[in-house]
Amino acid sequence: MSTGDDTLRSDQSKDDGYILDRKLVARILFAVDRNDKAGLTALMEDLHAADIADLLEQINSHDRTRLIRLFDREFDGEILSELDESIREEVISTLNPTVLADAVRDLETDDVVDLLEDLEEPQQEVILDALEDSDRVAVEQSLSYPENSAGRLMQREVVMAPDHWNVGQAIDFMRESEHLPEQFYHMILVDPRLHPVGNVTLGRIMGTKREVPLLELMEETFQVIPADQDEEDVAYAFNQYHLISAPVVDSEGRLAGVITIDDAMAVLDEGHEEDILRLAGVGEESSLADRVIETTKRRFPWLAVNLFTAILASAVIAQFEATIASFVALAVLMPIVASMGGNAGTQSLTVAVRAMATRDLTGSNVWRVIRREVLVGLVNGLIFAFFMGLVGVMWFGSPALGGVLAAAMVINLVVAGLAGTVIPVLLEKMGIDPALASGAFVTTVTDVVGFFAFLGLAALVLL
Repeated sequence: MSTGDDTLRSDQSKDDGYILDRKLVARILFAVDRNDKAGLTALMEDLHAADIADLLEQINSHDRTRLIRLFDREFDGEILSELDESIREEVISTLNPTVLADAVRDLETDDVVDLLEDLEEPQQEVILDALEDSDRVAVEQSLSYPENSAGRLMQREVVMAPDHWNVGQAIDFMRESEHLPEQFYHMILVDPRLHPVGNVTLGRIMGTKREVPLLELMEETFQVIPADQDEEDVAYAFNQYHLISAPVVDSEGRLAGVITIDDAMAVLDEGHEEDILRLAGVGEESSLADRVIETTKRRFPWLAVNLFTAILASAVIAQFEATIASFVALAVLMPIVASMGGNAGTQSLTVAVRAMATRDLTGSNVWRVIRREVLVGLVNGLIFAFFMGLVGVMWFGSPALGGVLAAAMVINLVVAGLAGTVIPVLLEKMGIDPALASGAFVTTVTDVVGFFAFLGLAALVLL
């Protein structure tokens, strides 16, 4: 940075994992408090757009507004692309319209489309009006495709060449062109009807003699993406076939745009993040920047579901009041059985949901996976049953109680492995997102089975 003792994120990466330096954040906020535009610019000029986006997400709304208004002339459009959706609209509303227009013009069309998708119509018009006519047409065409489709994900800036060109013609074309994308990896070869026929990497073009035909340099792996294909399928194709970029075609097979690996991996990251949030029952759009009311609304429904399942488990316990009254030790030990089953079920559930998301769990191997999880539950159940049997004998001096505890442990861990795998598979077949709904069902099964097995066996053996 321009101030000698300031620590850039790159300098602290070895110890802090690229986390913004707290002292730097404090200095930035101090400059904002003093209305020191020159000092603020000096502190932030070397920060990457992603760093500035992180900074805006971490500070409160009041400080964020003051910082943006003081820093607006230096505002980069890439910052908007990096911002969390939950505060992006607030930042856009705060920016001076002229600054916003300049920032948006520097973005690729796919980044502009990504911005527009989460904005209200008035703000969409502000951004569209800031674009040049050709860029606006390209963005509006992308927006005409279904939400979460390849057409929304692609960028319109494409480097293509006729399939009869040679290396020299391709190099001359790129050198003379004034509108190449800032970053690209392939030249796409097309036939006379603009149908893509192959990709040629820039490295092969630059390392080959001028007279060599481009057709001889095409990559073996070549995937064409339909514009209406779901973006999750696109991300899967990139991950599965190790793609760097891929052409997108319209309904007639003509080249419409290109998707690059950074956008595909962003979709994968978003999908994984959504699955994690759904498994926790906090909603796929939850963010640290959300307000109390928004967060409460998202979490309340699943807490209500969990309350219902807890009542169901309590109803099972109520059926064995006499047994528990006769053997108080049962009240001490029964949470252990339910807790172990819940943890084991969550482990199987997490593995299953991840495998379904990556498409590793399919109809051809589902029974093998179910069998494996059940056997894992059985083996773990037998191991822990041995130790818990000893606990029952040594703690309460009752071999019969130890045997009941051990048997219940085996039963519940086997059921946990079965439920953790079968439930998400069944939910997916029913059209219900397994990441969103599986947790509550698996917990219910392990609690009910755990309590019923332990207390039922106790009633049979100990009374």
